[in-house]
Amino acid sequence: MKFHEFGNRANPHIMMIHGGGNAWWNYLRQARALSEDYHVILPTLDGHGEEYHTEYVSTTDSAQKLISYIDENCGGHLFMLCGVSLGGQIVIEMLSLRGDISQKAMIDGSICYPQPKTERFCAAVVRLFGGVMFSRVSCRCQMLFLRLCPKMRFPKELEDYYIQDIPLLRKNTLYNMYRTYMAEYQLKENISKTNAQILYCYGSKEMKCVKRSAQLLKEKVPSCRIYEAKGYNHGELAIYRPNEWLKFVEPFLNT
Repeated sequence: MKFHEFGNRANPHIMMIHGGGNAWWNYLRQARALSEDYHVILPTLDGHGEEYHTEYVSTTDSAQKLISYIDENCGGHLFMLCGVSLGGQIVIEMLSLRGDISQKAMIDGSICYPQPKTERFCAAVVRLFGGVMFSRVSCRCQMLFLRLCPKMRFPKELEDYYIQDIPLLRKNTLYNMYRTYMAEYQLKENISKTNAQILYCYGSKEMKCVKRSAQLLKEKVPSCRIYEAKGYNHGELAIYRPNEWLKFVEPFLNT
C-alpha cells in the first residue's frame, strides 16, 4: 500500500479509505480541508491506483495491513476512521479486529453480509465488458458526462487522476475484490466490542443490501447512528459532494 499524508503529524489522526476501483484521491478534497486541524492519511489499497501492480487479497488482509501502519506511525490509535463502499467494509473489519483502533468511525454505503448473486453479476460484466468499461476513452467520456452535473463534477485534478488510474485496474483485482467484498464478507461478532462512536450513512437510492447492512451493524453496536442521504446514490456524498460531506461530518467530529 501507498500512503498520502496531509497536515501536521502532531494533530489527531484521521484515516480515510477509498472505495473499490478508485484510489487515494477519492477523499482528496476532504483531506485538504481537514488537514488544517488534523493529520489526514489517505491509503491506496493494493491493486488500485499507483499500487495496481500488487495483488488485492481481501478485506481482512487490507484491514490487517492498515492496522500495522497505524501501530507503526500513529501510536496504535486514530481519532477517526472513514471509508466508502469497500473502504467502509475495511473500516468495519478493522473495528472488529481491534475495538480501540479509532475513537470515531464513519462508514458510507458498505455491505457486511454475503451477496453472492451481486458478485456473480459484477464479475460477469467485467468478463464481458471490462475492456470497454475501464478504457481510457470510457473514463474520459464519464468525466465529460459529469461536467453536465455541476454539483457532482470533478475538478480537473481529480479528472486527471481518474483517467490515469482507472484504466490500470487489472481484472484479477476486480475479481478478488468482488469475491471478498460481496460474496464472502460476514460481519463478525467482535464488532460488538468496539469502543468507537460509529456513524453509518447511505444514499436513499442504494441497494437494499446496503440498508440492511446498516441495520445489522446497529444490532451489533446499538450506539451506531444511521443517516440516510435522501435522493443520493451509492457513494455520492463522499465521492462527488465533498462540501456537503464536510458539513455533515463536522458535528460528528465535534461530539
